[in-house]
Amino acid sequence: YKLLFSHARMVVDLLVGFVHEEWVNQLDFGSLEKVSGSYVSDDLRDREDDVIWRVRWGEEWVYVYLLLEFQSTVDRYMAVRMVTYVGLLYQDLIKAKQLPKDGKLPPVLPIVLYNGVKPWDAVEELDELIETVPPGLETYRPSMRYLLLDEGRFSEVELKPLKNLVAALFRLENAETTRDIRNVWAVLTTWFANEDLASIQRAFIIWLTRVLLPARLPGVEIPEIHTLQEMNTMLAERVIEWTKEWKEEGLQEGIQQGVQQGVQQGMQQGMQQGMQQGMQQGMQLGEAAILMRLLMRRFGPLPEGVQTQLKQAPTEQLERWAERVLEATRLEDVFK
Repeated sequence: YKLLFSHARMVVDLLVGFVHEEWVNQLDFGSLEKVSGSYVSDDLRDREDDVIWRVRWGEEWVYVYLLLEFQSTVDRYMAVRMVTYVGLLYQDLIKAKQLPKDGKLPPVLPIVLYNGVKPWDAVEELDELIETVPPGLETYRPSMRYLLLDEGRFSEVELKPLKNLVAALFRLENAETTRDIRNVWAVLTTWFANEDLASIQRAFIIWLTRVLLPARLPGVEIPEIHTLQEMNTMLAERVIEWTKEWKEEGLQEGIQQGVQQGVQQGMQQGMQQGMQQGMQQGMQLGEAAILMRLLMRRFGPLPEGVQTQLKQAPTEQLERWAERVLEATRLEDVFK
């Protein structure tokens, strides 16, 4: 993400597409420039993972700084972290003497990009984290808000009509199947072909091959990709094969486990009956293994109780649960 949002076009699409406020329309995007995101806090810990940009607003050189904090887990105290980062940024600007002539500090827009499975439920306003204060003390109560962009809460209906690179990124993050990934990539390929976006194209390819596809196809070795054509070919041909192999691997693993268990029981009940029971158990465990992987892909690590429930459920029940996976918004919705 740091690589992707080191491109001005990504920042423009982020602001125009997802910050629906009037002042955005007054920005001079031709003046957009990246600022060093490295500064040292008072406890001497380096803070180097910010992506910070500045842009002119109106006729005056008023700067808007963007702090992009990338999160995959919910942080209850994100508001505290963000006010700390903004304070460090202001200190850095003061030391570097990068303030306007009147010495005032520039406005800051802190943005949190969240791509985790669990819906973001942390408060976005610092004031809401502070206990109720005695009358009169509220004057000194700090207040700051960050802008949250929870990628998983944007629907395909909202994102698909947008000719926006950040919307395409969110669609790829939210893709349920490799077919969905191919469809979004086909749209991106058209944009890349019609515009001068070579550097962003390369950043997307790196992100797809090193982050997204390895997460979607665990255990599969993704080859090094350099060009659009190579990526198109891989998504059109190889990914289908990998997905099939991945599912068959899970089924075969379940069958082997079931046969072993069935044979052990069959030593007492009769070999033929044991083999038949083993095959049935194998099919059930194979389907359970596939469903378990789909659920982990959609909702993250599964509780031990859910894993046990999957392993013990009959095939008919597993099939009913599998039909609910794509439409469910929470893990609980699958089993209700």
